[in-house]
Amino acid sequence: MGRVRIVDVARRAGVSSATVSRVLANKPYVRPELRQRVLAAAQELGYRPSRVARTLRTQRARIIGLLISDIENPFFTSLVRAVEDVAYAHDYAVFLCNTDENPEKEQLYLDLMVAERVTGVLISPTREQGVDCQGLQQAQIPLVAVDRRLRDRRVDTVVVDNVGGARRLVEHLLDDGYREIGAILPPPTITSGRERYQGLWEALHHRGLEPRSAWIRTGPPVQAEGYRLAREILGRHPRPQALFVGNNLLTMGALRAIRDLGLSIPGDVALVAFDDMDWMALVNPGLTVMAQPTYELGRAAAELLLRRLEDPDRPVEEVLLTPELRIRQSCAPHLGAGRPRGEVRASGQG
Repeated sequence: MGRVRIVDVARRAGVSSATVSRVLANKPYVRPELRQRVLAAAQELGYRPSRVARTLRTQRARIIGLLISDIENPFFTSLVRAVEDVAYAHDYAVFLCNTDENPEKEQLYLDLMVAERVTGVLISPTREQGVDCQGLQQAQIPLVAVDRRLRDRRVDTVVVDNVGGARRLVEHLLDDGYREIGAILPPPTITSGRERYQGLWEALHHRGLEPRSAWIRTGPPVQAEGYRLAREILGRHPRPQALFVGNNLLTMGALRAIRDLGLSIPGDVALVAFDDMDWMALVNPGLTVMAQPTYELGRAAAELLLRRLEDPDRPVEEVLLTPELRIRQSCAPHLGAGRPRGEVRASGQG
């Protein structure tokens, strides 16, 4: 059998094709008995509307554009899955784009979204400012920022409480007796990096301490930078007693550096990280982390975009999700601030 057409539904229901179109578009001025006959006929025949025809009628494709900064980052796997789940449930497709933390590539994809007449856009922006949303605004395509903020406060946003999460993670180190704390963080041009530094500063300041500039480094959130910056910090004398790493890829690089330097966790240096991946609980010792609700981030962002589509004039909304502290063995309370480092050695890469 070929594809069921509107004319087939009209013939089965005994009405005109125009009546079928009005019913399927949920438009008024159709008698209840006719509406019921059309819906029953459509269900009997298994009619599914044509996306192409609908796009031509509405001048808008039922496609959600999703721009993420690094498709190789496992953080985005669950987020993308959640967006796709919500989109599919509401008869939308997802147009996935990888910006590689490149502002020019990001802008190219945003312009493409306008050209393709997508329904709406979700973006994890490469930077807080400088994103040109004028084309989207002129085309009346709504935008939602997810995971990172945009400076434009007129944009709906879904983020994690980076400040509170980083503060709690560093406070855990302080409660365990560590005072000399270094950090490797994403750059301040990314709002999550700046907010996680703020959480670090608040935790130390509350205990009468200040971040030591020689032990605080920022860089692009990739493994190579985590490795380079960890070697730089831990190769100094004196080195910090503990290291707070603000991104999962930076953490992978830092672990390699600790291994290559011949240091142990937590005997030579304690380690805590923002983000939780499955492998972080499996290494020896397991890493204490601040876990982000990645699926919930994607789900909340997609649902917020759908609410904006239903009600374009609703007030701008920000959804702030709470991360979860997961305590493992990569920092040890019994070491304290004064215990000689290197006395306890851990097997594996740490």
